[in-house]
Amino acid sequence: MRLQLLSSHLSPAQRRLRYLRDRDVQYAALVTILVGFFSAGLVWLGYLIHVWRIAARSPLAPPRRMTVLVFGQRLGRDQPQPDYRHRLRRALELLRHEQADQLLLLGGRSGGSCSEAQAGLAWLRQQGLPAAAPVELEQDSVDSLENLRHARRLLQAQSSAGELPAVALVTSRYHLARCLLLARRLGFNSVPIAAEPALPRHPRYAGLLLMEATYLMWIDIGLRWARLTGRQRMTERIS
Repeated sequence: MRLQLLSSHLSPAQRRLRYLRDRDVQYAALVTILVGFFSAGLVWLGYLIHVWRIAARSPLAPPRRMTVLVFGQRLGRDQPQPDYRHRLRRALELLRHEQADQLLLLGGRSGGSCSEAQAGLAWLRQQGLPAAAPVELEQDSVDSLENLRHARRLLQAQSSAGELPAVALVTSRYHLARCLLLARRLGFNSVPIAAEPALPRHPRYAGLLLMEATYLMWIDIGLRWARLTGRQRMTERIS
């Protein structure tokens, strides 16, 4: 089993604070708020419908063998929480059914003594992960964008031509639309794979879908406005 580790000089809290203080991030948030206000919330509703459709319709397996990217989640007492366990369980099933060339576990420290990727690997081993399974860890990221950036660097380093393989994005259904947008923006040929067997129907999950629609609108509107106004630095944030 090959483990490739990345390091960082800033703590997750410091990096999040630096991100929120960035003028491009603040500018994108302002534009998003104005678009939502002047459209009477209709634009946001469109993003919500998009998030819901991807959450409801995404498959449980890729169309062919692929590299599988498993998105981490904040730990509880250094242990994967229910949503993260669903993601790990789906990835293990893909590996057992020979639908995964390799697993790449994504996620740095979000509090506690170990990274999300490390905790995910330990959980998989408890569930019977074969010792020779092709697994790599990315442990430097604190959000989905960093997950994918670092995954891209790791996968390009594996290829003699620096090409990216087709990837399956394994994460919770509510999280799929955002990951898919970011992955395609970063140049991945990617397909969304749902962690849960079906879309959960309870208030907590409805709240997560609402939040993801807001995140997706913030990212997408910000990028569209940056391209329209020629803000190169802003568009380069997700490239």
